[in-house]
This record gives sequence, C-alpha cells and structure tokens, in this order.
Amino acid sequence: MANTLGVESEVGQLRQAIVHRPGLELSRLTPGNCDELLFDDVLWAEKAREEHDIFASVLRDQGVTVHHFADLLAETLAIPEARAFVLDRVCSVHRVGPTLTGSLRALAQDVDPARLAELLIGGVTKSDLSPLSVGSLRWQSLALDDFVLAPLPNTLFQRDNSAWVYSGVSINPMAKPARQRESIHSRAVYRFHPMFADAPFPIFYGDDDIEHQPATLEGGDIHVLGRGVVLIGMGERSTPMGVEILARELFRHRAATAVIAVQLPRSHAFMHLDTLLTMVDTDTFVRYPYLDPAAMTTWLITATDPEEVTEHDTGGLHVEHRDDLFATIAESLDLPRVTVLAADEDTRAAQREQWDDANNFLTVSPGVVIGYDRNTVTNRMLADHGIKVLSIPGSELGRGRGGSRCMTCPIQRDGI
Repeated sequence: MANTLGVESEVGQLRQAIVHRPGLELSRLTPGNCDELLFDDVLWAEKAREEHDIFASVLRDQGVTVHHFADLLAETLAIPEARAFVLDRVCSVHRVGPTLTGSLRALAQDVDPARLAELLIGGVTKSDLSPLSVGSLRWQSLALDDFVLAPLPNTLFQRDNSAWVYSGVSINPMAKPARQRESIHSRAVYRFHPMFADAPFPIFYGDDDIEHQPATLEGGDIHVLGRGVVLIGMGERSTPMGVEILARELFRHRAATAVIAVQLPRSHAFMHLDTLLTMVDTDTFVRYPYLDPAAMTTWLITATDPEEVTEHDTGGLHVEHRDDLFATIAESLDLPRVTVLAADEDTRAAQREQWDDANNFLTVSPGVVIGYDRNTVTNRMLADHGIKVLSIPGSELGRGRGGSRCMTCPIQRDGI
C-alpha cells in the first residue's frame, strides 16, 4: 500500500475504495430521531443492506478493491493504542458526564473489537450497558432505550468524513454535530490500521482535537478534477474558511496547483456539490437541469508564493473572481472546453430525480459510472451521450439522500 495510496482524478480507473455496509445504526433510526440524525426518512435496514451488497459487487466487477469501514475500524480497535485513542475522545467528560466516563470506558475495554466497532457506529443505549449500576445523574435520567451515545447512520456516506486529494487525505471537520464523531473513527483508522500506518501520506486537515467550527468541510463538496486542480463547493456544509485552509495545505505540500471554489444555493436539497454536479468522463460533467451555471459564483484560488504560502498576510493565497465556472474548469485542465450534460425534463421531474441523486454518479473509469436505477431519464440521457451507466437499486439507499458517489471514499484512483 505504501506506494499506491492517492486519488489523482475524479474519473481515472478506481482501484481501491472504502464503503460502509449499513448496520445497527440504520435499525435505530425512528420517526422521532431521524431529523436530528440528518435523515429525511426511516429506511428499511435489511433492504438497504441488500442494495448495498449489490453496489459493492458492482464495484468489484469493475476491478475495484472494496474495503468495508466497519471491518477497518474493528481491526484498528484490536490495537490497544488505537482503542485508547478512540475511547479517550468518545468516553469523554463532556460527552457522557464525569460520573459515567470511567464505567463506560471500562466496559468498552472488555468488548471484542467487532462488537465495539458495531456499537461505536450503531450507538449505545442504556439497555446495551445494563446491568451497569453507577451513581451517575446522566445514567439515572435515561430511559432504558435512550442513547448514551447516539448512532451514526451517516457513516453510510464514506465520501464526507474523509476525502483523498491527490497524494494525501483531509479528515474533514464536519458541519453537523450528528456527524462529528465519524471523524474520530477515521482518524484512528488512518493513524493505526496496518493498511495506512506505514504509508507515507500527508494529512492536510483535521487530524487534531482542535475545535474547527465554522471552518468545516465535507467530501461531497470536494472534487479532484486532475492535473493538480481541485473543485470545492461552498453551501450548507463546507465554508469559505474550510476551503481556504485546505487550499493552503494543498499548496504547501505541492499536492495541488489550483482550487476552484463555487458558491452553492443554500438549500438542504443541494447540501453538497455532488448532489448537483459530478464528473463522468475526462471532459464531461452531468448537472442538475435547473441549476443555472451563471448563478454559481466562482473563484480561482492559487498560491501567491508556493515557497512561502503560509508566511504572507494574505495567507499566501491569491483569490480571483471568475465569471464562468465551466470555462474556468476547462482552462485549469488545459482543455478547449468541457461538455456539460443535463436531462431534458420539466421542473417537477427534474426535482424528483435530483432528490433521488440523479446527478450523483460514481465514475469507476472514464465514461463508466454507477447510479441508481430509479433515475431513468438521466440514465437514458447519459447513455445517449456515450456514457455507460451501471445501475444499482436505490429504493432504500436513495432515501438516505446520497448516491453512489456519496457512499464511496476512493483511496486509490488513477489520473487522467
């Protein structure tokens, strides 16, 4: 692994990726807690697992080595130092209270790694810990089915909490409290798992215990376009401060030469850039039909001085407003132009397909993408333009508001 980690583009051959098969956490979604856990609906967990198994099988059929995050986390937790790292941050005074911390940690120390990984992702209820008896106000105030640690159902969307950008990774400070514990798990995996521990790669952002708010980033907004160019959306989850910090670190490590930042509509329907736009071939994108490119304010960020990028009063960054997103992409990639495809459908049909992740495609090799079968209009349009769509069922997975790209964290991908 030491010489192979890295993501050099959005569309080069995908070699290795991390996904998460839905587990206990989806079974613990209810109508009463789904909103606070950032889900719009309660999913049928068993069916979601079946659909995810098909997704993973399609990836393997395309030559992708698939790593399941729960397995990586369990293997990491088998290492005493790694288990201590996670428990120090999860069983904290501020998270569970000073009188419960010691008892919870003692129990966690005795659980086998696979079960501990399941509980860290799936959540811990008071009944999971019974017959623990402790003089804790927090403990005594909980009903039997209340959570001591909330579940993390968004672990399904491995794209967001960490994102590989060329030679390194950003462990993203998440915008919403319901997702912030995910980054602790990813930090542990990248620090301690044998697949990563001896691999020489930089961590650009987030591998610390600093409070990063509001300089947040999520991987659904980060697109590695290739040739040293990165495209990042700024909307509900990723902020200009987060973009600038990542850009500065990319330039410091000579991992990238340009970052294109684009302002997104402030809408839950458009929470990440990849809900509106994905790259499907070396010079081709698919976009939501009623997204006006002219309304997407765009900036080109470069290093004022790559040698001293952190020493200037400006932070070493040159920020230039641009009038045209796609012209900026073409220029940055040294292309005469880029092709932007959009389905021809009325507003209501487009909104339905966009809600069902019709523009969230995972490209596995140039011109070959994975997407949900329910988005028939968009899939047919792509096929008519020579893009091969490998369709997967999404009747349950799609209700989580994330498509094939959202569910995948590439860790090795070829350039273009």
